[in-house]
Amino acid sequence: MNKFIQYILPAILFALLSLAAAQSIQAQDQAIMVIANDKGAPTSMTMKELKSVMLGEKQRWADGTKVSIAFMKANTSVGSSTAKKIMGMTGDQLNKFWLALVFQGKAKAPVFYGSSTDVENYVAQNPGAIGVVEAGYTLKSGHAVTIDGKKTF
Repeated sequence: MNKFIQYILPAILFALLSLAAAQSIQAQDQAIMVIANDKGAPTSMTMKELKSVMLGEKQRWADGTKVSIAFMKANTSVGSSTAKKIMGMTGDQLNKFWLALVFQGKAKAPVFYGSSTDVENYVAQNPGAIGVVEAGYTLKSGHAVTIDGKKTF
């Protein structure tokens, strides 16, 4: 018990304080846009439909193509804005949500990237893929998806 108090408890407290500090210094709200592969994903959706896709509830597009999701990492401004604006979660909550969903065998894990270029490359190479990048990003392939009539939000 003495070693627990001396070594483990301070480590746990440090981890919790680090997590709280990281959440408090999250990046400013970032405008985002949704992109998709030309096969599968529609050119426009409602926010409700997008949320359903991004939470793994909808796993196939209308043409039968399997949905594949690309997110920016939660520690990026786009990643934290995506979690907040689309799912109403923090980036950490989104990561935990997906870990639980995958662990339960209910969905295939999304992929996480550190740049919009990496998200676009993944989306371009995978039919049915959908992802989120910063607003104003210039696409070389695929298409932007309007959400409730807006290209960015």
